Amino acid sequence: MFIPPSAWFTGFVPDLPTPFDAADAIDLRAFAALCERQIRAGVPALVVCETAGEAPTLSLAEQELLIRAAVDVARGRVRIIAGAMSNATSQAIELARRAEAAGADAVMAVVPAYNRPMQDGMLAHFRAIAGAIGLPVILHDIPSRTLRPLADETLLRLVESRRVVGLRDGSGDITRPMRLARHLPANFRLLSGDDSTTFGFLADGGDGAISEVANVAPDLCRAILSQVRQGRLQSARYLDKRLMPLIGCLAEESPAALKYALSTLGLMSPATRLPIVPLGDAARAEVIRAFAAISDEELIDGIGA
Repeated sequence: MFIPPSAWFTGFVPDLPTPFDAADAIDLRAFAALCERQIRAGVPALVVCETAGEAPTLSLAEQELLIRAAVDVARGRVRIIAGAMSNATSQAIELARRAEAAGADAVMAVVPAYNRPMQDGMLAHFRAIAGAIGLPVILHDIPSRTLRPLADETLLRLVESRRVVGLRDGSGDITRPMRLARHLPANFRLLSGDDSTTFGFLADGGDGAISEVANVAPDLCRAILSQVRQGRLQSARYLDKRLMPLIGCLAEESPAALKYALSTLGLMSPATRLPIVPLGDAARAEVIRAFAAISDEELIDGIGA
């Protein structure tokens, strides 16, 4: 049965890292365990082959392997959102088509990096991807990495296509949900892509977050969302502030810090793929201190054990 994305593209959705073994190959067993942990935590969807997944370092075959693995683990219990990350439109289309063939439920397409396309170029890029597949398309705006933002006017032109169903907003602009709400279709979803400003984004009407910190603390993130939706903003702000030291660590050295954090919980190796390298001693100590700051919340499996 078809379930529209508006029913599941909401809440905290983890941007999953890609585990590697000592031979620099994908560790499918660890990846499956990460997927299952999140599913048991009640997430609505999983994002694979995107920012935290070190997508630019993955071959086409590796990306397809990861998507199929996530689909196999999920067995329909959650939706799989596959990254189609490339600054070449033809390559992004190829990734999107492979994701569809592998069983993904939606694709996430980012504003092209390095090329610095004009707004009309972004419009044509996303329309070409949406027109090449039968899946819903989620846009990803992250100006800190792409240098050029996706303008509100361009977004509103893109949502004329019912294929474009949501935005991962990594701009840090917490006013965007309130500013755009009356102009967007009722079933369009706005999710934060910046953990450090997610609380403000949610409080201003955002629908959720595509999150790195949710990989580490899915239950704590779910508690924050629940408090916001109940109008208990003071309680939500308290929990969000407790997470801030960890969020800061993850943002400073993404995704190496995320991988190290998960390794301390026994969930995966901290191994990264060049040009990303593992954390140094000082950064590792910062992650441990960040864990200590939230250990008494008892909402992260493995901390304090």
